[in-house]
Amino acid sequence: MRRRTPHRRLFAAALLAAAVLIPMTAAPATNVHAATAASTDRYDEDDCHRDGFSPELTARLDKTIEDVRRQAGIPGAVVGLWMPGKGCYVRASGVADTATRKPMFADTFVRIGSETKTFTVTALLQLVDDRRVRLDDPISKYILGVPNGHRITLRHLAEMRSGLFPYTSDPDFTRDLLSDPRRTFTPWESLAYGFRHPNTFAPGQRFQYSNSNLVLLGLVIEKVSGHKLADFIHKRVLRPAQLRHTLFPKGAEFPEPHARGYTDQTLSGAVADATEWNPSWAWAAGAMISNLHDLHRWAKILATGELLSPKTQAQRLKTLPTGFPGTTYGLGIFETNGWLGHNGSIPGYETVTVYLPSQKATLVIMINTDIDSQGKEPSTLLARAITAVATPGNVYDGAVVTP
Repeated sequence: MRRRTPHRRLFAAALLAAAVLIPMTAAPATNVHAATAASTDRYDEDDCHRDGFSPELTARLDKTIEDVRRQAGIPGAVVGLWMPGKGCYVRASGVADTATRKPMFADTFVRIGSETKTFTVTALLQLVDDRRVRLDDPISKYILGVPNGHRITLRHLAEMRSGLFPYTSDPDFTRDLLSDPRRTFTPWESLAYGFRHPNTFAPGQRFQYSNSNLVLLGLVIEKVSGHKLADFIHKRVLRPAQLRHTLFPKGAEFPEPHARGYTDQTLSGAVADATEWNPSWAWAAGAMISNLHDLHRWAKILATGELLSPKTQAQRLKTLPTGFPGTTYGLGIFETNGWLGHNGSIPGYETVTVYLPSQKATLVIMINTDIDSQGKEPSTLLARAITAVATPGNVYDGAVVTP
């Protein structure tokens, strides 16, 4: 889920055309947990041939994905769809590198952007189950200096109803980030851009998607647990969920293999290679990395609450209107026409990871661009088209953004 800013929008875009791509060399994985992401469970298109969909449905999905990919200018796409009783479908199409024309591959690692929020909020809710925090505690109980912090609760933050000004909407933040996209931001440096503005509404009054909310929740987790956020998420979320290929990077490190990622979120508007850009500015709201294997596992774990008590999961799934038809938002999770999960967008990459309880179906989409097509996120266009074919009674419509 993405938000837009006066700089056309921050971390969304509209052209994938002739521009000089920035050559970059992949940085080594230096994160303490990066070694756990060594890809041993490789996904291949043959993985679904034995129990795949019917030839007719497979052909329709192939054509649908290719049509959307070409129309939206998506360089490469990986799609996984699992529907018990019907089979599964895994396809990689297009290119992983627009310069070399290397084909896209199913076991690529990808920056998952706002899907990070599902991990951060899960970690917070585990502290709720541990009775170390309460959802209706004010943020001021844990973090000082938050505008109106005595009235904004942890629940308001997790459900995007705090009223805090989104730091990514600040023009100086946009300029500073895009002037040097490899720089490191601390959580407080990011928050400071937002805290200089008045709050946009009273807590609980309405929905507004804001990374400021999740960065604050990350700080709460660190303060209460006594551990770095990356370490706590690794121990309490990734390890129990057996997500061996998911990590919270310290900086711009990116495990191999990974596709190159393309964005037009630059000061000039030209398309650039954002593969090695530093996602530290997004931290608890959007910095994590994963792959198809792990996102497939995570979709069901998230939607069914396997890591939480039933009572806490029920709190998570109490979704409220967002102002976007067909989509409601709970605690770090959305519901869109029956699908539960989240999407992600960060310069160069977009993802969708959702689960449909009524059919026990899972959909994962990973693409190597965040450049909009006709004002729409390309990952949303793909998800809508795929579900219109595979689950016509439950068509994905999960794009929630902030003007």
